Amino acid sequence: MGNRLSKIYTKTGDDGTTGLGDGTRTAKDSARVAAYGTVDEANSSIGLLLAADGLSEDIRELLTTVQHQLFDLGGELCIPGHAAIDDADVERLEQRLDHYNETLPPLKDFILPGGGEAAARCHVARTVVRRAERETVTLSRQEAVRPQAIRYLNRLSDLLFVLARVLARASGHGEVLWAHERRKRARD
Repeated sequence: MGNRLSKIYTKTGDDGTTGLGDGTRTAKDSARVAAYGTVDEANSSIGLLLAADGLSEDIRELLTTVQHQLFDLGGELCIPGHAAIDDADVERLEQRLDHYNETLPPLKDFILPGGGEAAARCHVARTVVRRAERETVTLSRQEAVRPQAIRYLNRLSDLLFVLARVLARASGHGEVLWAHERRKRARD
């Protein structure tokens, strides 16, 4: 592959538009740009998670694979009509989610974001992925979006939630449970 970005600034976006992968131009604040931009932000959040200490090699490999898939998904959203994420990608996320979740005790309370640095970064990545999902749903109400894209983001946020639980336990910090009775106790 040749040099794709030989010049970083082009000045073509100075009018508030950006080029899509198919060569068309659209407003920088369009639903499509919001969707693939938030997928890019999610990918960056996972990169920040990967920079944390305490990740096992299997989690590192999984998250790196996810980063590649998020890049593919961003491309899918950037090129109208393009397909990059398929049912098998969603199924693999489900398999990994089941694998990590089977070692965890059932949840009886909500969990607050925290539980050590890696777990906290994982929670941030999870919330950015949820926002990417919402942005993609918004786009799907205006233009055609393949259902695999939305399902992938939904499963990924679930996987990140489970990984945050795993990381909190592995760090020794443990999960931070929501103390829903605290307000009642404070009034008594």
